[in-house]
Amino acid sequence: MIAEVETQELTEMLKSFFGFEGFKGNQEQIIKSILGGQDTFVIMPTGGGKSLCYQLPALISEGTAIVVSPLIALMKNQVDAIRGFSNDTGIAHFLNSSLNKSDILKVKKDVLSGKTKLLYIAPETLTKEENITFFKEFKISFFAIDEAHCISEWGHDFRPEYRRLRPIIDMVGGVPVIALTATATPKVQQDIQKNLGMLTANLFKSSFNRPNLYYEVRPKQNVIKEIIKYVKQNANKSGIIYCLSRKKVEEIAQALVVNGVKAAPYHAGLDAKERAKTQDGFLMEDLQVIVATIAFGMGIDKPDVRFVIHHDIPKSLEGYYQETGRAGRDGGEGNCVTFYSYDDIIKLEKFMKDKPVNEQEIGKQMLGETASFAETSACRRKFILHYFGEEYDAKACTEMCDNCRYPRQKFEAKDDLHLCLETVLEAKERHKLKDVINILMGTLTATAKTYKHNTLECWGQGVESDKDEKFWQAILRQTIVNGYLIKDIENYGLLRLSDKGHAFLKKPVSIKLALDHDYNNTDKDEDEFAAAGGKAGSAADETLFALLKDLVKKTAKLKALPPYIIFQEISLEEMAIQYPITMDELTKISGVGAGKAAKFGKPFIDLIKKHVEENDIERPMDMVIKSVVNKSGLKVFIIQNIDRKVNLADMAKSKNMKVPDLITEIETIVLSGTKVNLNYYIDYLMDEDKCNEILDYFKESSSDSIEEALKELGENDYSEEEVRCVRIKFLSEYGN
Repeated sequence: MIAEVETQELTEMLKSFFGFEGFKGNQEQIIKSILGGQDTFVIMPTGGGKSLCYQLPALISEGTAIVVSPLIALMKNQVDAIRGFSNDTGIAHFLNSSLNKSDILKVKKDVLSGKTKLLYIAPETLTKEENITFFKEFKISFFAIDEAHCISEWGHDFRPEYRRLRPIIDMVGGVPVIALTATATPKVQQDIQKNLGMLTANLFKSSFNRPNLYYEVRPKQNVIKEIIKYVKQNANKSGIIYCLSRKKVEEIAQALVVNGVKAAPYHAGLDAKERAKTQDGFLMEDLQVIVATIAFGMGIDKPDVRFVIHHDIPKSLEGYYQETGRAGRDGGEGNCVTFYSYDDIIKLEKFMKDKPVNEQEIGKQMLGETASFAETSACRRKFILHYFGEEYDAKACTEMCDNCRYPRQKFEAKDDLHLCLETVLEAKERHKLKDVINILMGTLTATAKTYKHNTLECWGQGVESDKDEKFWQAILRQTIVNGYLIKDIENYGLLRLSDKGHAFLKKPVSIKLALDHDYNNTDKDEDEFAAAGGKAGSAADETLFALLKDLVKKTAKLKALPPYIIFQEISLEEMAIQYPITMDELTKISGVGAGKAAKFGKPFIDLIKKHVEENDIERPMDMVIKSVVNKSGLKVFIIQNIDRKVNLADMAKSKNMKVPDLITEIETIVLSGTKVNLNYYIDYLMDEDKCNEILDYFKESSSDSIEEALKELGENDYSEEEVRCVRIKFLSEYGN
């Protein structure tokens, strides 16, 4: 390392390398710490300038800095950025699985020659024997562990390989380490320092408050439609839309493109070239929106992302905070909109069922915090900052979250808070939030029986006509956020009183609280929405529908054509929901192309416009959303009849079809991404064992060919109809 550097000298180097006039926040102290050979731990929110904290010291120091980074996209972006400040491309390299042999040789040559000041590597790359040998051949200035939260099981993006870093660093040589993360609760911070052997490291923790970000949670209804509306209303503004599944990423990206938005998908299932092209297109503003899994955004230095939308609630508040942190990194507008249904939490809990018990316990606690954030009626900014161990006065939010901008009515909660604290104390401060609610409600669970809660004085005291479990859940959550109770995260989330809580019990004072939002039963099935012609939750205007049908008949008679040639009924029904009043809007109705609109459309939009004006109708949205899905009448018929559990033979007969042809139509529906439930018909066709044998075959086979399946399973034992129906079940359950 180098001797202590004066502030002026360091500022001149900053200006020389990066063109910045001065440091932000703790940057200067952090850089001086690592230059002085001290282990350094940096907790700095996204947009605070973490990368500079190791990039500048690396450029100044003798030797090469090894930067451990979790994602190839992150490495590429960082290397490109550093090369942009230098005439020598060899100044920064990455070493990962995306390189071929000649690329690797080039990297190693530049490193050994002393050209390379920063070498980005994946944790898996660092642990390879040949690379450990290579690292001993040149001088390492220091190790930088980026996204250090990946070390902790309590972090939102746990990576087991990160936990093997310390022994490797020790093998390579005794050099200082700088660990950096944008999200770390007190528990995660302790975990990182312990695992990296950095308990005595210099700690630099910046405030987690991002005052320019606006936080909003919306009920999860017709989400794709709402997302397209939002993006259209924010035309020419860059945004990221996060989804948990690749399938949903593709679906939303396609829907945006169809509706005239420059958008692209980004997930690990795409090849490296495609991902790099998408990333570059977003940075160069050829694309307005990226629809992505969480694989996108880490280390992406785009300062003017104006909105971040979550189609699905993230698995943890750390994940939420980091992903929303991509917005407004330049200090400008940054809107964070999340669509939430409690059903999402239930789905995420189901995904954890095959994990070890301790991982499930950690995962459930993290999901519980996420649900609490989504459902709270308190200031969302205060909630997030409390989670990261930072005190915050909600008055300072200045309406930069939906709960502060549109506050819910509050009520006097002094007696309710007193009862909650008394209950926690009487239960000897050794129970979780759910157990405390059960005591208040007098619910005799296994835990209540074991600890004889029904003998407590507070047993059932929370039962009143207007107070249910949701009520007490809201009170307890706000009691925790306001600092009266402490949730002991290291001890399974058990509740205990804080000093503030004890003080309140001695001298109760007035406190105003609000009830939480209720997001139960909000999760509409978007596949059903699309299959039903985009009409989920909507009803056609019967008067307008009748007028449109009459107009079709008149037009058909005038043109000497059958009525369905003009517009099919499914198109008329959608017109009676969406009220298109321009040619452009009419072309976005299913079954209406530009040619048909030009040929027949004018009298129809004139009729709709007149109807809207005469009846003072408020149209459902500013623009009509064009669906990607082909909403044919047959498809809707099939889905509706499967929902009604109609026998396929009867269904086929009513449409004058053969059963194999009907199954082909169902296969098309499922392959397009719509989920169907044929269990009732499969149960009629075969016994459970037979079904499971076919399912097992498709689970293990690399081919979904019916011919191959019949050959493997035995054509004498299984019929084609049986195999095709179970394949539909397999595709629907595992693919959609």
